[in-house]
Amino acid sequence: MNQNRENFLNKLAQRMGKELQTVPAPMPELVNQYPTTRLTDRTQEQLCEEFVNFARVMMADVVIAKEADVVEAMLNICEKYGGGSIILNADKRLENLGILQGVQAHYETYVWDHNAQDQENIHQAEKANIGIVHAEYGLTESGGIVLFSDKAFGRSVSLLPEKSVVVLRKSAVLPRVAQLAAVLDQKAKQGERMPSCVNIISGPSATADIELIKVVGVHGPVSKIYLLIDDL
Repeated sequence: MNQNRENFLNKLAQRMGKELQTVPAPMPELVNQYPTTRLTDRTQEQLCEEFVNFARVMMADVVIAKEADVVEAMLNICEKYGGGSIILNADKRLENLGILQGVQAHYETYVWDHNAQDQENIHQAEKANIGIVHAEYGLTESGGIVLFSDKAFGRSVSLLPEKSVVVLRKSAVLPRVAQLAAVLDQKAKQGERMPSCVNIISGPSATADIELIKVVGVHGPVSKIYLLIDDL
């Protein structure tokens, strides 16, 4: 078998006018380190400013509020986008901010329950007008947000409702996906349990597959709203 492979490779190399090479050539020296250094010269405030600009280009609505005003800001968002049935992740961060309690006091609310029977969570997410989640990180380069999934954080909460609201702290905005990869690498090295899914989402769902005409809301939320907490 090895002899046949050697003969085949020799003939192939001969036809191509090259010497047979069984060891890959070394990678050329990189001209720059942009994948890991781009945007890292910005201050955190500058990163957040560019993050907001990119997010708005991606058709996301961005609301900025101090932590003391975050509940009021969330209720204003819910009113602006039609209220109705609202689903939230079972996220202690939403509870600690008072968002869960504030929404429950004014709207029909369902909290993701990993102990629920059969398709109850999916059913509640499908019928909800608004889904509320807390992001892990924001990515300046794309204006996108990063969501980690586990049993308490259902992907459906951000994907199935017509409007999706994402809570994010300014301090959690990263330059780009390279820094997110470094965070995940560090978590893995420390033996932390990794999320079942890492979602990077930039704005509402959209496609321009047909004649380059952009259509929003084809396979996900029609509206994406970022509630950015100014904690700097």
